[in-house]
Amino acid sequence: MNMAETKEQYDQLVERLLALSVAYYDNDAPLVSDFEYDRMNNELKRLEADHPDWIRPDSPTQHVGGHVSEAFAPVEHEVPLESLADVFSFEEVSGFVSRMDGAVAAAHDYVTEPKIDGLSVAVEYRDGVLYRGATRGNGQMGEDVTENLRTIRSLPKTLHNAPRRIIVRGEVYMSHETFTTINARREIEGQPPLANPRNAAAGSLRQQDPKVCAQRMLDIILFNIQLAEGVTYTTHYETLEAMADMGLPVVPHTLCKTPEDCVRTIQAIGEGRETYPYDIDGAVVKLNDLSQREDLGSTAKYPRWAVAYKYPPEKKPSRVVDILVQVGRTGVLTPKAVIEPIRLAGTTVTNATLHNQDFIDNLGVNIGDTVLVQKAGEIIPEVLEVTEKRSDAPFRLPGTCPVCGAPVERDPDGAAMRCTGAECPAQRLRNIVHFASREAMDIDGLGPAVVEALDRQGLIHTPAELYYLDVQSVATADRMGLKSAENLIAAIEESKTRGLARLLCAFGIRQVGAKAARVLARHYPDLDTLMAATAEELTVIDDVGPITAGYLTEWFASDQSRHQIELLRRAGVSFQSAEELADTRFAGKTFVLTGTLEHLTRQEAEALIERYGGKASGSVSKKTSYVLAGADPGSKLTKAQSLGIEIITEEQFRAMLEPQE
Repeated sequence: MNMAETKEQYDQLVERLLALSVAYYDNDAPLVSDFEYDRMNNELKRLEADHPDWIRPDSPTQHVGGHVSEAFAPVEHEVPLESLADVFSFEEVSGFVSRMDGAVAAAHDYVTEPKIDGLSVAVEYRDGVLYRGATRGNGQMGEDVTENLRTIRSLPKTLHNAPRRIIVRGEVYMSHETFTTINARREIEGQPPLANPRNAAAGSLRQQDPKVCAQRMLDIILFNIQLAEGVTYTTHYETLEAMADMGLPVVPHTLCKTPEDCVRTIQAIGEGRETYPYDIDGAVVKLNDLSQREDLGSTAKYPRWAVAYKYPPEKKPSRVVDILVQVGRTGVLTPKAVIEPIRLAGTTVTNATLHNQDFIDNLGVNIGDTVLVQKAGEIIPEVLEVTEKRSDAPFRLPGTCPVCGAPVERDPDGAAMRCTGAECPAQRLRNIVHFASREAMDIDGLGPAVVEALDRQGLIHTPAELYYLDVQSVATADRMGLKSAENLIAAIEESKTRGLARLLCAFGIRQVGAKAARVLARHYPDLDTLMAATAEELTVIDDVGPITAGYLTEWFASDQSRHQIELLRRAGVSFQSAEELADTRFAGKTFVLTGTLEHLTRQEAEALIERYGGKASGSVSKKTSYVLAGADPGSKLTKAQSLGIEIITEEQFRAMLEPQE
C-alpha cells in the first residue's frame, strides 16, 4: 500500500466518521453499532499516530460529540464535559492501571462504574434548588434543556444539605420498561418504533415541547461532581456518596485496589447487564484521588485518569429449533427463530429476530440450521449468518395470516408482509385507534389509553363494535366514570354522521388515506355504489392507480370487511357522501404548498384546493400550475422559480377563492 492510497483512505475514514457523528449526536439516529463506530475511530487514531501531518482540523479526534443546536439557548460549561478514551481488552485496562502506577507516586485506588448508554448532561443547583441543565454538546458548549430536565421524575428539584452552588454530571436514559411501553403504544398508533433506548432518550430530551419530553418518562443517573462551591472533596468515591446523601440518583460504584479488582468488577458488571434498568455499553475505571487527577490533567480530548472499557458484541452459534411467525398490531408478519438457549451479554437468549422474508432469503435460513447469533447493544438478538445448513431451501412465510386466516400481501414499497384482515385480533387495538382518529371518524375522547381500557374489559374487539357500547358498560372500564362514559357514548353517536370520506379513511385500506378517501367520495354517492365498482372503473379516477384499486376491491371482497360494514349499517352509520365540489374553478390545476401559511393549515389549504376541483401535490414539476408559498419556504420554491412556475401568496390564494360572478 503506497502513501497516496493510505492518505486517501484516511480522508475517506474521516468523512465517514463525521457523517456517523452527525447521525448519532445531532440526529439521534445511529447508522452503525457503537462497537463498529469505536472500531473505525480507533483505526483513525492509529493512522493519525503514524502520520501526524495528515491530521485534519475537522477530524473526530479533535473535538467532542456533536454541535450545539440553534433550537436551544447555548450554555457554556464552566468545567468541560470530556469524553473518555476507550479500551477493548482487559490487557488495555491493566495497561492503563500500570500507567497510573508509573505516573502517581503516592498510594492510589480506583472506582469502577457501569457506563450508561444515554445522553450526557450537566445539572446545576443553586441553594439546593434546580437552576439549569444542559446537554454536553461539544464538551465546551451545550444546549439549555432545563425545562425538559424538570420533567424527569428521578431528578430531584431540590437537594438536601447541598453546597450553595453545585454542578453535577450524569446520563439521561430511557429505561427498558419505558422503552417497551412506548413502542407498544406507537405500534397501536401506527407510528414507527423507537430504534433503541439511547436514541429515544436523546431525541426526547431535545424536544422543543417539554410536554412531549414528559410523555417519554425519562430517567437520570449522576456520576460526577463538576463543581461544588465552598466544599472540598478528597476522593471520587466520597463525591458519589455525597451526591447520594443530597438525594441524587447515583451510579452504582465499586472501590478497586488492584488491576485484578478492576477487571473482576468489569466482568461482574458485564455478566449482570440484564439486572440494570438501563442499557450499558461498557464500564468506566477512574482514579479515585481527586488531587492526583488534577496533577495528571487531560489531553486535548480525554482525561488521563480514566478509561472506558467497551464490551464487545457477543456472537455465539446455536441451532434453529423452530421459526414462529408473529403478527404485529399493524398487521406485519415478523418471523422469529426459536433457538437452543445460549448466554449472550449476560442474558439467556432463546429467540432471535429474522426481520422479514428478504432477510431469510439472503441468509438461506430454515429450521434445523446452525446459525450465528449476536446481541450488540440492541434489545432483540438477531441471526447474523448460517454456519451449517440442514435444509436446501429457506423458510417461507405463510400466504395467509396465522392469526385470522386472511390473505397476506407484500408491501409494494418494502419487504414487509401484511395481513389484510379487517377483523384480525392481532390488529384490533391499532384498527380501533385509527378508526377513531381525528382524520377518520374523529371520536373525541377515544385515544389509545381508553381503547386499551375498553379492550381489557372485553367490551370491543372490532371498530364496528364501538357503536354497540352503552354507558353502563363503559363506566366500568379503567380510567372511566359515569360522566366520561356518557361523553364518550355521545361522541360515538355523533360520529355516525361523518360521511363516506371519513368512513373510507377509517377503514384503514392500504393507500387510502384522508386525501384519497375524499377523492373517492366525490365520485361515488355512497358506500354501496363504491363497493360495486370494478378495479377498472376505479382506475379511471385521478389519483387512483391500479395498486390502490386492487387494494380497494380486495378489501371490499373480504368476508371480514363485509361483516364490519354490515355491523356499521345496522348501527345507523351514514354511508352517504358529503363531499361535493363547490365549483370547478381549479379543474386541471395542480398546486404545491411550501412554507408556513398564516391563516390556513396545510391540510385546510389542500382541502380547499380539492373542493374546487384542483389537485394538491407534494412535489414541483413541469405540470405544476401554482406554488403556494408561505413563510420560510423550502427548496420547492427554488425549483419552481427555475421552472418558471407561477408563485402565489396566501393572500392571492384567498382571493382566488372569492365567489365568482
